[in-house]
Amino acid sequence: MKMYQVDAFSNALFKGNPAAVIVTEQWLDEVLMQNIALENNLSETAFVKKIDAEHFEIRWFTPTAEVDFCGHATLASSFVLFKDFTPAKTIHFHVKKLGVFVVSQADDGKICMNFPIRRAEKVEDYPELLTQALSKPFKNVYLNQQAFIVEYESVQDVLDEQPNLELLKQLGSLRTAITAHSSSVDVAITASNAEYDCVSRYFAPAIGINEDPVTGSIHTAIAPLWAERLNKTELIAYQASARGGELYCKILDQERIEISGYGKLYMQAELFLD
Repeated sequence: MKMYQVDAFSNALFKGNPAAVIVTEQWLDEVLMQNIALENNLSETAFVKKIDAEHFEIRWFTPTAEVDFCGHATLASSFVLFKDFTPAKTIHFHVKKLGVFVVSQADDGKICMNFPIRRAEKVEDYPELLTQALSKPFKNVYLNQQAFIVEYESVQDVLDEQPNLELLKQLGSLRTAITAHSSSVDVAITASNAEYDCVSRYFAPAIGINEDPVTGSIHTAIAPLWAERLNKTELIAYQASARGGELYCKILDQERIEISGYGKLYMQAELFLD
């Protein structure tokens, strides 16, 4: 069985977020899928089942659990499908709990993914564990079904944060994102010449991911938050992990968002599952 590994949200190797992708005609046994994800030890391993040349089902597994939604592994899967499995330039992913994701590939290779917005609401009542786990002062806390999103005073604070992962782990299924507005005076990010609207990091120790390199799913909340604050409909976001990655975000109608980025193939491998 063939497996691919793609660096998502990057057009350079060893940047972005690596995801494994396996395309099948029928679903593998769930225990086997989980074991493959554990063996890969990446943030996500995606399994894609073909319906026809333009329609596919997709599931995502961390090393410890299946998750409802993963953006970077959707990008990686799209990259693989456009490369080897379909002549189409637009494909549809059928997702168990989130409907249909329409994904297209531009002439320059950029992959554009249409996702539902998963808005975060400001909360005043949040766990004391969150305050204890984070070492930098913060301004506001927001919450959606996926994570606490914590607004920091500055990008430098986001970069310098060293959270207590054992405490964050106690938040259970709720992950933690930290974010700040990137203004023209920020000089901390030198990854490229891009002018970023916001910078974030993302921690999910309870599902086996201490810090996720680049997280498409949480930007369905972070990007709308900053779009409203900055009065913009298009933003460039940077996720400031050690690997780093760029996300191009566009607010659409009907509570949808387009999140786009590039992918870079790292590896094709043969799995021996006898």
